[in-house]
Amino acid sequence: MLRLSDIARAFKPSHRGGTLLRRDFLKLGALGLALPQVLALRALGKSSSPAGAKAKSCIVLFAWGGISHLDTWDLKPDASSDIRGEFRPIDTSAHGVQMSEHLPLLARQAHHLAIVRSVHHAAPSHRSAAYWNLTGHAPPLLDANWDASRNDWPCLGSLTAAALERRSGPRGQASALPCAFALPYHMADGGRANGQDGGFLGLAYDPILVRPIGGRLYAGISPSSGTIHLEPPPGVDAQRLAERRTLHANLESFGRLGPVAETAAIERANEQAFNMLLDPSVRDAFDLDKEPAALRASYGDHVCGQSTLLARRLSDAGVPLVTVYCAAGDLNGSAGSHFDTHGDNFNRLKRDMLPPLDQASAALLQDLQQRGRLEETLVVWLTEFGRTPKINGSAGRDHFPSCYSVAFAGGGVRGGQVYGRSNSIGSEPAEKACGPADLHATIFHALGIDPHLTLHDLTGRPHTLCDGRPLAIT
Repeated sequence: MLRLSDIARAFKPSHRGGTLLRRDFLKLGALGLALPQVLALRALGKSSSPAGAKAKSCIVLFAWGGISHLDTWDLKPDASSDIRGEFRPIDTSAHGVQMSEHLPLLARQAHHLAIVRSVHHAAPSHRSAAYWNLTGHAPPLLDANWDASRNDWPCLGSLTAAALERRSGPRGQASALPCAFALPYHMADGGRANGQDGGFLGLAYDPILVRPIGGRLYAGISPSSGTIHLEPPPGVDAQRLAERRTLHANLESFGRLGPVAETAAIERANEQAFNMLLDPSVRDAFDLDKEPAALRASYGDHVCGQSTLLARRLSDAGVPLVTVYCAAGDLNGSAGSHFDTHGDNFNRLKRDMLPPLDQASAALLQDLQQRGRLEETLVVWLTEFGRTPKINGSAGRDHFPSCYSVAFAGGGVRGGQVYGRSNSIGSEPAEKACGPADLHATIFHALGIDPHLTLHDLTGRPHTLCDGRPLAIT
């Protein structure tokens, strides 16, 4: 029988300051408490959150390949034809704010948006630029690829989860769900792009890659890529799986030969894997059939839209940050659909890439608003860089980190505004220049996380979470 005294002992925080650590929640799991019970017990603790913080979670929509700022967020209708291109700006629901004619649904939600038109950095290659935008820290190599390692900076989702674990209160991550998710595919450019995992925080902070069941796939992608199976193998029921979990734990206790930090990370990853199979609330979070058919349709019958809807459900379930990569395929010779539009830029954008992103983005904002969750859910549109102002001979635009645009919504952000300004051809910031570190600082600030918080890697070395400053958009 489970006694209240057992729960009390297990729930007593290990950390002197009152913060509940991961091992505390593993104790609760050993007592047989399901996710809803853990969350209920957690709610009995400190309920205060940092002053000024409104966001409880964040959803990042990442346009892999480098989306053209000049054809989406920051059009230049008065520039010459070899710069402005064929797209035209349209008015939006925000007074004085215009965006591309091929983002018509998102234009109706612009009163929720803060568009930042003055971002820049110095990394011209996809993998280095993605690393900078996903981690908030400069890459070790600006214009070359390197093998991902545990010396790399962790991705935004991993950093957010680790920072929240340092903080007491109801937003501490205490779920059977892993601490971070990425959907629906990893990014690749001649190999998997850097900055998508837990880096120096270790295996336990690696985001889980998952693709929703259903939705038209991006071109050139395997139907099985990214699929996660949340049912036990055939012939293995929940009781047998639980028995295997106990046996696995017992065997581990006799075989801990590696460094303590690495062993703990592996144990934590194994625990999360068992939790995902055993906890019905986890499977429920992944079940898009729980949503009304009309709502699913509003996100679009495409893996981009269905991934965005799944991101909202994971956010609802308590995952602090979910990243949706709104493109697919290896940029190095792949037939996949992505924003790396060196050729045929305008046709590829208006035919393949912008419609699903537009539909998914607008549906997410409307859905969150109708649920009363927009003010507590920060939505961010990121990319690795912009595209060259001058159109090349293949009717495309090339890599351009010197100036690009991103956007924020919800989570305390003041909508209907533009932050910063690029020059007349979109080649450099003209006002309020900012970089990836500032974007990350803005996200952390919205979540009530000190951007200058100190985190420790697996060897105990200290690292400052972020060296940027929050943008004045809240």
